[in-house]
Amino acid sequence: MTSHKVDYSSEDPSLSRDLSITNLSVGYSQKVALDDIFDDETVDQVYQAKARILNNAIQEIGMGKYQIYLFCCAGFGWFADSVWPLITGLILTPVINEFQFSGPFLTLAANVGLFVGAVVWSFGCDIWGRRWSFNLTLLIAGIFGLAAGGSQNFVTLASLIATLGVGVGGNMPVDSAVFLDLVPGTHQYLLTVMSIWWCLGQLVVSLLAWPLIANFSCASSTNCTRSENMGWRYLLFTLGGLTLLLWGIRFFVFKLFESPRFLVGIGKDAEAVEVIRKIAEYNSKTSNLTVEQLVNAGGMDPEKAHIAQNDRRVLSASSALGWKHVKALFKTRKLAFSTSLLIFLWGIIGLASTLYNSFLPFLLESRGNAYGDGSLYITYRNTFILSVIGVPGAFLAGWAVELPYIGRKGTLAISSGLTGAFLFATTTARSSNALLGWNCGYTFFSNIMYGVLYAISPEVFPAKDRGTGNGLVSSATRVFSIIAPIIALYANLETATPVYISGALIILAGFIALLLPYEPRGKASI
Repeated sequence: MTSHKVDYSSEDPSLSRDLSITNLSVGYSQKVALDDIFDDETVDQVYQAKARILNNAIQEIGMGKYQIYLFCCAGFGWFADSVWPLITGLILTPVINEFQFSGPFLTLAANVGLFVGAVVWSFGCDIWGRRWSFNLTLLIAGIFGLAAGGSQNFVTLASLIATLGVGVGGNMPVDSAVFLDLVPGTHQYLLTVMSIWWCLGQLVVSLLAWPLIANFSCASSTNCTRSENMGWRYLLFTLGGLTLLLWGIRFFVFKLFESPRFLVGIGKDAEAVEVIRKIAEYNSKTSNLTVEQLVNAGGMDPEKAHIAQNDRRVLSASSALGWKHVKALFKTRKLAFSTSLLIFLWGIIGLASTLYNSFLPFLLESRGNAYGDGSLYITYRNTFILSVIGVPGAFLAGWAVELPYIGRKGTLAISSGLTGAFLFATTTARSSNALLGWNCGYTFFSNIMYGVLYAISPEVFPAKDRGTGNGLVSSATRVFSIIAPIIALYANLETATPVYISGALIILAGFIALLLPYEPRGKASI
């Protein structure tokens, strides 16, 4: 049991940054200093002062039932973001056998949809709030995922895959912002552990694809009819239904409160205080936060603040669709450098991973044929094994990012370097088992890499611009993910060229990670 004591008596919000945390279960006290990530010139002063008070209020409530349920429901977004992008690679062979098309075009369609989703939902959640985006993304993915299973031709399949991608593309940017907005600063590391849901998604889709595609697919493209090739359809029907089930849990069972930081960012202090009160009540706690504390922190007369709260123009002026949130992420030279590096990091990792992962089943099958064991059964068995290997990586990442002298940046750099090294090592395989072994190492460290990357980015962005920041980096990785299948159209997949490109890019990403100017370990996001 952990109690959190925060002193709100001071009118100077800068004096309330240190949070005293007493762990009663083991009988000791420790002082945890949670300074802001940013210096005073980086973020708007009024917002920064209010955000500090909100941080203290959320810390006072502590990690309770609401945050645990949120960890699960936000994790559904990680799950969907893992399942659906993998689909194009898993169903590629049977779909090509039936529809007779060039394989990279399906991946291209999927990534176009993912790009649109990343832009619309992540930028949008800073304009109309987190709740709409949070509740609609899985619904879109589930409906169009089910519809894709009934496709009669390649054009229909590619169109529906692209449309479901619009829903899937918003999950990671929105859900990471939602989770970080409502979790205590001392538990921000759980955003890295959230990647366990990504690993579980890999595990589930591989476990389903293994029997369905292996047992209900054409052996070749010769006379491959729909009735003989139902495996990939069964897979889409199953995953579409599962996605709708997860959406139902989000929408009907769990109630997401709007982000108090978003509300403060658009001038709705009273609503932000009410959200804090409801979360505290849900966790069987009480909160001492008042509207007056936020108003005083903002330096506004209480009467004028009350008028502003009821003026709808506050919302429209603060949330106008334009470049306001983008410009805020480049406000100072240091913040601009950080944002630019993160965009570049996401871009090159997106290119490298998509280039390799999208065609991994093809690689396992084609190399397996060369080694005499390239059956669909062996291919999907190996894919399942790789999925299992990734699970412990999520927990290791959550532990490593809290290590002194290593933190987020060090863990990202080390895991990226090892991911690239194992990619290069796959080119030395001379047997199917050796190829599988090297890929196990690649999968393990790439899951750590992604877990840290998906956490460090939203931690660095201010909450009022977090959706936009997540949108910028997600859009970068989606743009380069679109480029990857175009490269594959002209690259010789029978050679190791795509592997060399991917490995070199990911190792480069590891060096770039060390240049990031902000280290979120031990600091509270605002």
